[in-house]
Amino acid sequence: MRNRSAQASCVAPFDAGGRLCAVCRLVPEAQGLRRCSRLIAESASMRALMLRAAPVAASEAPVVIAGESGTGKEVLARALHANSPRRSKPFLAVNVAALPGELLESELFGRLDGARAGAATARGGLFEAADGGTLLLDEISEMPFALQAKLLRVLQDGEVRRVGQTRPFPVDVRLLCATTQDLRASVAQRRFREDLYYRLRVFTLVVPPLRERREDILPLAGLFLEQEGHATRRFTARAREVFERCRWPGNVRELANAVKHGAVLSGRHDVDVTHLPDEILRPRSAPPPAALGTLAEVEREHVLRVLDACSGRQTDAARILGVGRTTLWRKLRALGIEAGVDPRSGMPSI
Repeated sequence: MRNRSAQASCVAPFDAGGRLCAVCRLVPEAQGLRRCSRLIAESASMRALMLRAAPVAASEAPVVIAGESGTGKEVLARALHANSPRRSKPFLAVNVAALPGELLESELFGRLDGARAGAATARGGLFEAADGGTLLLDEISEMPFALQAKLLRVLQDGEVRRVGQTRPFPVDVRLLCATTQDLRASVAQRRFREDLYYRLRVFTLVVPPLRERREDILPLAGLFLEQEGHATRRFTARAREVFERCRWPGNVRELANAVKHGAVLSGRHDVDVTHLPDEILRPRSAPPPAALGTLAEVEREHVLRVLDACSGRQTDAARILGVGRTTLWRKLRALGIEAGVDPRSGMPSI
């Protein structure tokens, strides 16, 4: 489980104008994310996420990365590490839900084992191994309640005490946490400590599901096919149509597996629908068609979606929409959207 070497990040060249990475298509404003770990950001929601991630990467503060299973939370965590001052130090990750409490405690904090001759043998944990670097705790909401208090102590004091050891020692680790659950709901249900929640939640980055970033589907599929070393590195038109039509409940992970499936069965030919998994070829129940509306209604809905993706930050939304901040402000007034107020809830935006 332990891996001391950080995964190599992408250092792909930018285009001739020095603007967009040729691999991940990061937006021009995210200059802090030139090292990108091969992220795909063609959609407005992912571009907004990258805009917010750029300054967060340079910070030393904890980050909560939320999103459905398979959306790429660990990929984003690796990108944050690769763009941080800690990039030359280890990046380590552990799935909290995969280990029982006692084993997880030893894995994280280390253990002092008594030897037969009366001596003691110390075994370091992940915090010690990640010293100077970054540690990702995946599925943080599943951490046993008793261990949450010990994690809080590490965050407050910057010290770790091995199991069976009386004296703590200092560690310098940036903590990233990933979750598929609503941590606020876990706090309300008394399954997650409120003080730990506020200690961790300095920054929150939400990775959108693949069905909400459909512009990223084909670029991601092409990237996965290239990583498989496929002979032609191409999909047929029919296969591309299937990829775009699928709802991808398993998100990016399901897409990657479908591409791997197609790459193996297609051999040296272009990947066609006959090479894809049966479950993505079966007809799926489609949502009811949206009611037709006026141009103003369609425009208003699009502006609202971009504002939602940018968490209400009008400066970021203006960049995504390709207009100036003043132009966006005027547009909001014309569309009946009050500045400084969450457009959907009607409550003051934060």
